[in-house]
Amino acid sequence: MSRGAGLPAVLQGLEGIQLPGLPSVPDHLDWPVLDPSALPLPDLSFLPGPAEVVPDLPGTAAQWAVLLPLLAAALTVGLVRRSSRAAAWATIPLTLLTLLATLWHPVTLAAREGEPPRHSSTVGPLALGELVAPLELQSGRLVVLLAVVVATVALAVQVFARWYLFYDPRYRPFAATVSLFTAAMMLVVHSDDVLLTLVGWEVMGWCSYLLIGHYSAKDSANRAATKALLVTRVADVGFVIGLVVLAAGAGSTRLSDIVEHWSGPAGGDGPWLALAMTGVVLGVAGKSAQVPFQDWLPDAMAGPTPASALIHAATMVAAGAVVLAQLLPLLQSAGPARLLLAVLTAVTVVGAALMAFAQPDLKRVLAWSTVSQVGLMLAVLAVVPAGQGPDAALMQLTSHAWFKALLFLALGWLGVLTGGTAVVHVVGGTTRFRTLRRPLAVGLLALAGVPPLVGFFSKELLLAQVEAGVEAGPGVAATVVLAAVGASVPLTAAYCMRAWLVLGRGQHPVLQQGATRIDDFFIDRDVLEEAAGVEEAESAISSSARSAVTALSVLTVLGGLLALTPVLQVELVVNVPLLAVSLLLMALAALVVWALGRGVRTRDAAARLPHPVVLAAERGLGFGRVYTTAVAVPVLAAARAVRWLDREVLDGYVRGLGHLARGLGAAGAWGHRGAPGPAMLAVLAGAVLVAAVGVVTG
Repeated sequence: MSRGAGLPAVLQGLEGIQLPGLPSVPDHLDWPVLDPSALPLPDLSFLPGPAEVVPDLPGTAAQWAVLLPLLAAALTVGLVRRSSRAAAWATIPLTLLTLLATLWHPVTLAAREGEPPRHSSTVGPLALGELVAPLELQSGRLVVLLAVVVATVALAVQVFARWYLFYDPRYRPFAATVSLFTAAMMLVVHSDDVLLTLVGWEVMGWCSYLLIGHYSAKDSANRAATKALLVTRVADVGFVIGLVVLAAGAGSTRLSDIVEHWSGPAGGDGPWLALAMTGVVLGVAGKSAQVPFQDWLPDAMAGPTPASALIHAATMVAAGAVVLAQLLPLLQSAGPARLLLAVLTAVTVVGAALMAFAQPDLKRVLAWSTVSQVGLMLAVLAVVPAGQGPDAALMQLTSHAWFKALLFLALGWLGVLTGGTAVVHVVGGTTRFRTLRRPLAVGLLALAGVPPLVGFFSKELLLAQVEAGVEAGPGVAATVVLAAVGASVPLTAAYCMRAWLVLGRGQHPVLQQGATRIDDFFIDRDVLEEAAGVEEAESAISSSARSAVTALSVLTVLGGLLALTPVLQVELVVNVPLLAVSLLLMALAALVVWALGRGVRTRDAAARLPHPVVLAAERGLGFGRVYTTAVAVPVLAAARAVRWLDREVLDGYVRGLGHLARGLGAAGAWGHRGAPGPAMLAVLAGAVLVAAVGVVTG
């Protein structure tokens, strides 16, 4: 239903329906529309407007949003030595100030309503030959939303990590890296210059390497960190080339100038624009773990759970959607790049959802879920009709950030209590530790898109946007994306139901084997065990970390109201038949998973899958070997060839000249007699005689 239409628009689909035993509904219904401006509201014109109330603070909200987390990282590395408590005091308050700065941002925008977008300087313009890079930050409606989302998740992660890693000897560098990661993402969000975008983009890649490899004593963590760095770096080659082509063609590194140039007659839809945007799409696919670069993200689960929450929810994997949203008019004009994005994301959405169902570890289930969900937001950008904005995709980004951070943190909490996140460890976890039942249920329901949670709203907006894209220009891209989004609905519900059945299985094996006898007949055995589990769960976590989980739960429940605010300019259209089909498919998928889980000790429906299938899914279908064969082996072979050319060809000329000189010298020595001749002796004797005469006469 469109905003303001209310219930009548929802019921419009019932017109003309004839039900047995009831009068028919007229073909046309005149529903009354409530006009808020006609209500008798009091005259408040005497109150001061936002421009008179908002003080003029030093700097801008965009500058503080980037500077404060950067300052937190610098203070933690430069001043804090070995104290985890001091590291927490250096990072958490500054991250909280970052959130306050981003929340102050919309207030300043409201005070300057009607004015052109405000730009903020960083280190001043940078001369690059014929180009001058302004290196400025921008402010805007969607920038504000993304900044608040990033700051919210970063604060929750920092607070949770203060408990989760407090006794870790490397907590200090971890907290500093999270702050630097946050600053880099803020830079990408606020950037109005491709150079600043590249700086934030590459810093995030380096930070992800450090966070994934946090447990550096483990070979698996080191391999996962190296894999993430190398795979994303390979994809970044196309990203850098694409941005360089765009900046060179526009004669400016400013994003707004680039969009204006390539969207106008001077840019057009020529091959250079298609080439540049194809490179950008490949870079985004690498950073967002889309096919064929998807395999690094599940392996990144070797890092700490708070790091996974940050990477998956609001930073690295979401950065590609932010950049494509900034360049959306160019993507809409570049047909080949748009088709490539649609195909890659469609394959990823469906394939990653299938992979998520077969994982034996719930953290890897969430990892493959991230790959699929990020594919959804990117797929929608591929079919946005010309003239429309990326609001639906960014609503999906916001929704996913909240419920995925909630799921990772809650699962990390459960992993501390059970000793791991594999199915064999967490089975029956929410039955024993019922405190975790609510946050995990809220997160999984939002991920599945169950109303009225935030995931439902973002899913409906995505479906509406894809429908609009199909109607605006039916083509291969729109059709592929529509099929993928439709298939993702039951698949997502299936792996969410599977996870919930595993977590909520009747009785934890530990309790079955070692349950204590209870003699007090006034207390029910189940009640006592539940109370013990609640006490154990709540005593294991700090109150601040539990508050972070609670805050994310509230945002997941109430976040759908964001679609009703002016922050998102979306048309809330509900296709009632499509909604009914979607809910029916979700229910059927959940029912099938429930039926497959019956008779399995752990209630895990994936146990019905053949063992080779599960093993292949756990190994990512062998994409690691594909990377080695397609990239590592050719690169190493090329390196060996270059080394051989350097040693045997280039150095051969130098060595040959030395051999030639030695040969010529040897030939001269061979041709010269060993004993001096009479003439040489005569010359020498004459020289000695002349010298002696000179000495005597002198």
